[in-house]
Amino acid sequence: MSDSTRHEQGMATRRSVLGAAHVDRAEAAKTDFDAPFQNLITEAAWGHVWSRPDWSKRDRSIVTLALLMGLGHWEEVAMHIRATANTGATREDIRETILHVGIYAGVPAANHAFKIAKQTFAEMDAAASAPAGSSEEQK
Repeated sequence: MSDSTRHEQGMATRRSVLGAAHVDRAEAAKTDFDAPFQNLITEAAWGHVWSRPDWSKRDRSIVTLALLMGLGHWEEVAMHIRATANTGATREDIRETILHVGIYAGVPAANHAFKIAKQTFAEMDAAASAPAGSSEEQK
């Protein structure tokens, strides 16, 4: 697969998982300084790993969340919890993931993961129940 094709596949997968609005914001914020990094993650993470056929997006979502939680990358955890709306991972899947994190990565990590998950779910629920065009939907 050429770099161009890998980048196109990566952007398509990235948009399907994170949502077009998120990717559009990230692309708009891209500068000459971080463009090589953005290209790297689009091609490697999204175009290669996330686009492989052997696992579903749900499976990749769960594994990604467990790794991010175990490593304490909380902003990324919230982003990938929001992405579960597109990957098919359920709130029950996320709960079970956090329980595994508690055993294999530590109770403090799981405790904080539950806090982030509850906050993120509350934001998602508020956005889903906000009238179209309201400021809550714009977040």
